[in-house]
Amino acid sequence: MISKRDALEVLSMFEDAAIKIFLDGGWGIDALVGYESRQHNDIDIFIEDCDKLKALNVLKNAGYAEMIMDYTTLNHTVWHDKNDRIIDLHFFTYDCNRNLIFEGETYPSDVFSGKGHICHKDIACIAPDYQLQFHSGYELDENDIKDVVLLCETFNLGIPAEISNRISLNHR
Repeated sequence: MISKRDALEVLSMFEDAAIKIFLDGGWGIDALVGYESRQHNDIDIFIEDCDKLKALNVLKNAGYAEMIMDYTTLNHTVWHDKNDRIIDLHFFTYDCNRNLIFEGETYPSDVFSGKGHICHKDIACIAPDYQLQFHSGYELDENDIKDVVLLCETFNLGIPAEISNRISLNHR
């Protein structure tokens, strides 16, 4: 589990190494809404590829080891420490127009325009509408559904049909 204290520690670890990060996933949504809405199994972070080696050294020096997952790629790795705290890293590049390139896909430059905070710490995040977009196209678990509903309610975004249908079925 990644507690609020753990999340702050991870953010500070990269900040102290002058590595710019962007928060994604459940902690990214909680940062956007301004409070911890649930327990988190991991923390999802985007880091520019030019900082990859520095970021990996930071993790190794802090006692983290890579976990090889089915979805591990050169640009998506998972790390854990002796306390089973998990960091899900996503490495990206920018094109000449400052659009984000991740895993061969190009995304608009405003993907990282979200602004959130965990306690007193401000943090750049995946913007709410992109968080919503990135929570589609795969089998969503209970936490994903809760995250999407919270995001939609907080930022007045429409709940996607695939989720509203599941919510309706669960409340019958």
